Amino acid sequence: MAATLLDQFRLDGKVALVTGASSGLGLFFATTLAQAGAHVVVAARRREALEALCKEIAQQSGKASAVSLDVTQAASVQACFEDCERVAGVPDVIVNNAGTTVSKPAIEQSEEDWDQVIDANLKGCWQVGTEAARRLMAAEKPGSIINIASILGARVAAAVGPYAISKAGVIQATKVMALEWARYGIRANALLPGYVRTPINADFLDSPAGEKLRLRIPSRRFNELSDLSGPLLLLASDAGRAMSGATLAVDSGHLVSGL
Repeated sequence: MAATLLDQFRLDGKVALVTGASSGLGLFFATTLAQAGAHVVVAARRREALEALCKEIAQQSGKASAVSLDVTQAASVQACFEDCERVAGVPDVIVNNAGTTVSKPAIEQSEEDWDQVIDANLKGCWQVGTEAARRLMAAEKPGSIINIASILGARVAAAVGPYAISKAGVIQATKVMALEWARYGIRANALLPGYVRTPINADFLDSPAGEKLRLRIPSRRFNELSDLSGPLLLLASDAGRAMSGATLAVDSGHLVSGL
């Protein structure tokens, strides 16, 4: 019986498209989905990094293909899905992860800063999600769209105004997608990571400022990348088939602190 329950989290025979997969969370998500049995199609602007990731996944007995993608350009999004269909098929799972931020006080954020963040994080999420839905509907197959938001979509922090605003928009976009596409068997959910320790931010998290931040988290711990594996697979697999329109925070309790 235990094996049957665990099998619900498997993705054998599924195709998973991960945007922003050349580094950070996207790279980790792609590796996790491949370990669960999916043929992972990794997409980003940095093609060389994607090819290296595909080789790494293959060395771990997984299957991966690389396609180029700029989520801010509609033509690039359409070409990405065409390439995905060509190398693997219409994706069953879409991880909408591509994004960026600019760290400055609100009054110092320029129009260019705003456009850079909103276009990548919110417009990009919308364009990838709607194109995925069109392809799934045309193929008459169900699917799972996982939009990567942030706890800053549900709370705020200083110096990342456009980022927080964009992630709040991603949460609302997820609910729109879930409402309109449920009749087609397409689920949409938002994953809200808290502060996750990665090689990029480890120095900050280990600094005095990072220590102050850690002490505001009820559990007194930052997340590790591995903490995201279970929630990701829940939303991607049949184990979460009744979940749509949900916002799933993975933040070691940070949101409930109110700080």
